[in-house]
Amino acid sequence: MFRKKECVAMLLAGGQGSRLYALTKKTAKPSVSFGGKYRIIDFTLSNCINSGFDTVGVLTQYQPLQLNDYIGNGLPWDLDRTFGGVKILPPYQGQNGADWYRGTANAIWQNMEFINRYSADYVLVLSGDHIYKMDYAKMLEAHKKNGADCTIAVIDVPIEEASRFGIMSTREDGSIYKFSEKPKNPDSTKASMGIYIFTREKLERYLREDSKNPASENDFGKNIIPAMLAAGEKMMAYPFSGYWKDVGTIRSLWEANMDLLGEHPALSLLDESWRIYSRHEAAPPQFIGADATVRNASVTAGCEIHGTVRNSVLGTGVYVGRDAVVEDSVLMNGAHVGDGATVRYSILDANVTVGKNAVVGEDRNATDEIAVVGADCVIADGATVPAGAMLSEGE
Repeated sequence: MFRKKECVAMLLAGGQGSRLYALTKKTAKPSVSFGGKYRIIDFTLSNCINSGFDTVGVLTQYQPLQLNDYIGNGLPWDLDRTFGGVKILPPYQGQNGADWYRGTANAIWQNMEFINRYSADYVLVLSGDHIYKMDYAKMLEAHKKNGADCTIAVIDVPIEEASRFGIMSTREDGSIYKFSEKPKNPDSTKASMGIYIFTREKLERYLREDSKNPASENDFGKNIIPAMLAAGEKMMAYPFSGYWKDVGTIRSLWEANMDLLGEHPALSLLDESWRIYSRHEAAPPQFIGADATVRNASVTAGCEIHGTVRNSVLGTGVYVGRDAVVEDSVLMNGAHVGDGATVRYSILDANVTVGKNAVVGEDRNATDEIAVVGADCVIADGATVPAGAMLSEGE
């Protein structure tokens, strides 16, 4: 019996994430921890299954081991399917030898066989480094209704920030007539979210032509989208108005974590109708000591708090010792803050140890620089890590 999928999702998760410095020294950006018990990639995978898309190719390249282990067979996201499901797609050796992915478009081109095996009518291209909740089914519905060759999700940004994005200029019906990659003088505030739906035949044609051009950077924003526009293909913008954050920098990652806090958080993960799924081990309940103070904080299961925690996000198994202070900070799984230590305006990666009476970072009101300590680092008793420091294990 002939079987097919209407739409296959391709999730680009191979980026190095160099602007996250110590946090991506050992792992790919999409597998960086977020919000205490999640990874960044959880949002895109959860969006897929919540939208009814059950066939997802995850394209990996840089430091893939942790990401591959984390995704596994896809069970936490209900993506463990015999036909479809989630598949890890690393670069591989073909008839013409091995070849790293040379850009976002080339990564998809090298995996057209995966898309074609499902005879998909449409291809959804996603990035694995954004925090947001979005119904891709509605975007696909708009794509089909408009008879578009390509639909690009866009979000309105302040005009003063528009030069940081790929900007779409559109007509009243939403059709795109101009695309500018990080323009100096933007004439629109519609920023590309890096989410595309293509009609498969058109996508394959333009990827094939792009692969034959030695001068191309093999990139969707720089090459494929401009080529399709120049050829007069029907390109449509799909407006999105919900929460969306590109967490490609230390500051944006810290801000997105802080957006989980407060009485009315900018990003709520408590919506049962659109759950964000993750793979996490069982842990005992949080323990808050008799002398501890916890205010405006997210404290995940397995944490043990004896000191003061304010305006912070703590991952599984974090320990905060007696008379220690953690403020305006993100502490990932297994971080240990010794007695009398102070951690302010900082991000501590997994299994960091802060010794007794050590100081990491500075008061947020005194600096605009976030201190970052990479996974498995040990800060000696009484040591000081200044604001803006970027520490990695072995340095």
